[in-house]
Amino acid sequence: MKRWIKIAAIATAGLAAAAAATLALGSVAADSKMQRKVHVDVRPIALLQDAASVQRGRYLFNSRGCTECHGADGAGREFINDGKGMVVHAPNITTGPGGVVAAYRAEDWVRTIRHGVKPDGRPAFIMPSEDYARMTDEDLTALVAYVRQMPGVTGRGADMQVPALVKALYAFGLVQDAAEKIDHAMPPPAPVPEDVSLAHGAYVANMCIGCHGAHLSGGRIPGAPPEWPAAANLTPGEGSAMKAYANAAQFQQMLRTGKRPDGSTVSTVMPFASLKELNEVDAQALYLYLANVAPRPAGQR
Repeated sequence: MKRWIKIAAIATAGLAAAAAATLALGSVAADSKMQRKVHVDVRPIALLQDAASVQRGRYLFNSRGCTECHGADGAGREFINDGKGMVVHAPNITTGPGGVVAAYRAEDWVRTIRHGVKPDGRPAFIMPSEDYARMTDEDLTALVAYVRQMPGVTGRGADMQVPALVKALYAFGLVQDAAEKIDHAMPPPAPVPEDVSLAHGAYVANMCIGCHGAHLSGGRIPGAPPEWPAAANLTPGEGSAMKAYANAAQFQQMLRTGKRPDGSTVSTVMPFASLKELNEVDAQALYLYLANVAPRPAGQR
């Protein structure tokens, strides 16, 4: 018996050592991957400052998730801190002290927002550019117009502390940055009328891809803190979260309050500070699209 206990102990120690070595190698490989250069052919946009562009850009900034990471003033904020070693602070995107965009040219805005690639060619590791890759040129121009006119405030660049396990998963391709997910050859979409239609709903739904997946069926969010719940299935398929909402009004009320019709609270991981800013047309179009998108079982992302 003692012999088998000794063998088991040696095997356990060996596995632990192998796991530690894998994590160490993964961490080194991840750091190298974060420094890689990603070449994309960028179509620059016009840098406008007219009142209509700024007004549209303000709406997009507030409703499409930008404030969740960069804050209402653009100074950047800590939006992940799981108390277990994972800390993410978004950068200051104003021209104030510590800002990172003062030297941005038109193509740099497009490269970062639409492609998830920094001006120097490195991937923007945390930036969920897959949510913005399908933004029209008109909306991207408006968003940039709003950000560029924001008052300069004091902040700092991006700050990321990522656990060794997440780094290893990233190194081995199980967690991807946005630059890996995006089809960089895909042209920007043509604008569609802003009305309660499937086409417009599909456009609004792009903001959900980062968490709910390209097919919107949810599942565990790769690289997210382990205590975060799986993203909900937004399709009509098996395990759909949309069954809780009998109509667009109930769905819109959830976006405003963070509560389901039965009074239960939706996960606070959801970006409700932004979702509550969706106007009535966008919210209703989104509901219409989610009710009609191809059904998938929960968890297939």
